[in-house]
Amino acid sequence: MSYSIGDGIVTLAVAGGIVGYLYIKYLGRQKKLEIIHQERMVAMEKGIPLPEFPFDQPREPRAADTTVITILGIVLLCLSIGTMIVLHTTLDHDSRSFSIAPLPFAFLGVGFLAYPLLKGTSRR
Repeated sequence: MSYSIGDGIVTLAVAGGIVGYLYIKYLGRQKKLEIIHQERMVAMEKGIPLPEFPFDQPREPRAADTTVITILGIVLLCLSIGTMIVLHTTLDHDSRSFSIAPLPFAFLGVGFLAYPLLKGTSRR
């Protein structure tokens, strides 16, 4: 494969965009921390109770969501069955036994689909 100058420019532009985005997010976070620091310093000078630091809010534990596991199970099952069908139809007769290679992923998908049912949790 030969790459052109345009391919390199596009790659550099994408990399520069990612770095620029991360830098702007970093500057925004620094600005927020600076404002919070100034507010706390003013509160200390006036002798009033310090406002709570917003980044230290306690996290409440969430209930486990089985939707992601179910979606992953559907995706793995469909992709592995589709891959087995494609391999079975495109490979010659001698190497058709290779078409069962994605079977572990199909079993993994079935396991992910069965997990919420076996655990006994409802979706909502």
